[in-house]
Amino acid sequence: MATETVTVTTTVNPLEELCAGIPTDPLPEFEARDPSVPHAPIRTPDLTRDEERLALENALRYFPSSTHETLAPEFAIELRTYGHIYMYRFRPNIEMRAYPLQDYPCRTTQAAAIMHMIMNNLDPRVAQFPHELVTYGGNGQVFSNWAQFRLTMHYLSQMTEYQTLVMYSGHPMGLFPSTPQAPRLVITNGMMVPNYSSRDSYEKMFALGATMYGQMTAGSYCYIGPQGIVHGTTLTILNAARKHLGTNDLAGKVFVTAGLGGMSGAQAKAAVICGCIGVVAEVSEEALMKRYHQGWIMEVVSTLDDLVALLRNARRRGKSLSIGYHGNIVDVWERLVMEYECTGDVLADLGSDQTSCHNPFLGGYYPVGLHYEEARDMMHQDPTKFKKLVRESLCRQVKAINKLTSKGMFFFDYGNAFLLEASRAGADVGRSDGLNGCTFRYPSYVQDIMGDIFSLGFGPFRWVCTSTEPSDLAKTDELAASVIEELARAEVPKSVKQQYEDNAKWIREAGRHKMVVGSQARILYSDQAGRIALARAFNKAVADGRLKSPVVISRDHHDVSGTDSPFRETSNVYDGSALCADMAVQNVIGDSFRGATWVAIHNGGGVGWGEVINGGFGLVLDGSKEAGERAERMLKWDVSNGVTRRCWSGNANAKETIQRTMAVTEGLQVTLPNSVEDNTLVERALNPSF
Repeated sequence: MATETVTVTTTVNPLEELCAGIPTDPLPEFEARDPSVPHAPIRTPDLTRDEERLALENALRYFPSSTHETLAPEFAIELRTYGHIYMYRFRPNIEMRAYPLQDYPCRTTQAAAIMHMIMNNLDPRVAQFPHELVTYGGNGQVFSNWAQFRLTMHYLSQMTEYQTLVMYSGHPMGLFPSTPQAPRLVITNGMMVPNYSSRDSYEKMFALGATMYGQMTAGSYCYIGPQGIVHGTTLTILNAARKHLGTNDLAGKVFVTAGLGGMSGAQAKAAVICGCIGVVAEVSEEALMKRYHQGWIMEVVSTLDDLVALLRNARRRGKSLSIGYHGNIVDVWERLVMEYECTGDVLADLGSDQTSCHNPFLGGYYPVGLHYEEARDMMHQDPTKFKKLVRESLCRQVKAINKLTSKGMFFFDYGNAFLLEASRAGADVGRSDGLNGCTFRYPSYVQDIMGDIFSLGFGPFRWVCTSTEPSDLAKTDELAASVIEELARAEVPKSVKQQYEDNAKWIREAGRHKMVVGSQARILYSDQAGRIALARAFNKAVADGRLKSPVVISRDHHDVSGTDSPFRETSNVYDGSALCADMAVQNVIGDSFRGATWVAIHNGGGVGWGEVINGGFGLVLDGSKEAGERAERMLKWDVSNGVTRRCWSGNANAKETIQRTMAVTEGLQVTLPNSVEDNTLVERALNPSF
């Protein structure tokens, strides 16, 4: 099918106009970039003249030749000014948000649900840089340009149950014949031939419009705002305190970290839910004040003296508090070292970092000593000097952290490639060699805490109430709490019961913490039994009219089976396969034929381009018997795939979990590992003189 273009006429429903295709007769009025909204950093792809020509030709493919005279010079200016052709002219003049399903001009409920999720990812309340189609992480794209967005919405409005939309790194290849049982949407993002999956090659490929970085849930249309990571951060802080501080009571304890952008904005809220004092540094006043006005930050300070005074006061009173410091995290860490050296007080109990360090040289990490705007200018005007300052800053940050951990603070890597990039900068992070080169002095939170939770089958299960009604979300909260509490009363291992109880408490309190940003969505951690029970309960509630509209279930790709990443999700896999990506690829293939409404597989996400393969799904529960059967069939695979892989790598939790699952699941037979019982046997075999 040729690229769809349309002559725009006045319509009553703005969504109908949005779904009509790419407007070209007439072209939309040109508008300069809006300075009132946050924008993505300028990219520096360093294209040759031939590559610039190719980028321009690639962009013009979306438009009839009659428009090229107007668009070519405009796109050339975008490319040379911003390092990418976003096609700002085609950004729709509509309130970008998740609309109720009945508002979308679609032929299938599934297509309307996908539209709902896409528009939520681009909602300015949700998206980090909405005009550049970036949801979070500094470069987590939903699409590469606005023509792709418009064309995708058009295809979805035309789709029947006998078609599947195929997406190549933001580009809608088209609708292809399939069956009602097949996914309605299949997404791939950044799937490179391995030898070419480098950071430098990505910058060129993205500038050419050939590929894009979909992060995890940005390019799969399943982001639900920062509450998704609020829950994960809450669990991580609670379990870090239990394991390393020896307490469940975090009153007066201090958690110091950095980042208040897309996902990292969750840290302040999580700290308060845990009952501790959260100190979060953020260089962007725009990002800081966004979180403050949303109520996620309780206090804002801009001097280190004020920060320390507020911190000491809250610590003395045992008051839970979230403090946003407008400034660089390196200054905070070094001031805390100075406070220790002057007073003997270690003012931080827990420490981490949630800057977008997977993208350190293009806005993911800002070096100390430069103002925010100064840094943004330097990163594209003098990238060599900027990279040098970033590396020096990382080394200073690690030096201060090392000092405080030697005095009792516990620091963990929160899966943002902070320790990886610090090691590349030459910082003293104690990186191991060989197959365990993903191990540092400080553990990844997956290695230390979440990996064993994943091995129990627990991970971030999400749902979205497509009615957009808060009352529907409240009903699902009540249903979820009842389901999880009932499971907690069953005869299960103590470790499983603890997870059920933590999550039941979470969901009972979720509404009170006002975490909804964008769509009416919720998250909790659950295992296979819990996910299936939740899907059944939601589907039944849709069927009997207690919920006004279908529910979309999904998950973070950061889950039991979804992601292969040696520096995060599979960092506790020690059989040499942490660098292999079979699990994530198998996960998406398996979900696709077991009932998912859509599936996505990405290169990159969380820890950066070339460092991870991750996959996810979306499934629409419309109240039908078939939807319930799809969910049960797919969720069994979606969890057991990863538990089985973790079992085979030698994880005891996973082995126990998959054995219990086999006992209650007809047709499930997995290969169990046999352990070497004599610890000296291998050494004796390799060294007869041992």
